[in-house]
Amino acid sequence: MMTEERAAAFGHEWVETWNRHDLDAILAHYDDDVVFRSPFVAKLAGEPSGTLRGKARLRAYFAEALKKFPDLRFTEGRALAGVSSVTLTYRSVNNLFAAEVMTLNEAGRVVGVDAHYSRP
Repeated sequence: MMTEERAAAFGHEWVETWNRHDLDAILAHYDDDVVFRSPFVAKLAGEPSGTLRGKARLRAYFAEALKKFPDLRFTEGRALAGVSSVTLTYRSVNNLFAAEVMTLNEAGRVVGVDAHYSRP
C-alpha cells in the first residue's frame, strides 16, 4: 500500500532527478517493461499512439526531451497516494500543469504511466 509519506518521498526524488537532468537517475524509477502514455510521445518520439513500451524506448524519449528542452525544470506540486500508484502534479515545460498517474510494482518501480497536461 502506498502511504502519503512514501508518495511524497517518491515525488520529491522524481522531480529532483529531472531537475538535475540525470537520465540514469530518472530511469532508475522505471521498470524494464514500463508502459508510458503521454501526448508528448506523438510529438517527440513520432509515435502516433502516444504509447511507448519498455525502458529502452523510454530512455531514448527522455534523452530527446532533455535535449529539446535544455532549461527544463519541474516545479514540485503534490504527490497523491493510491493503493499501488502515485499521482504527481507539477509544472512542466512551457509552464504547463501536469499530472502523471504512475502504477508501481512490488519493487517500487514504475510499470505504467499516464501523463496529462493543461495550459495555465
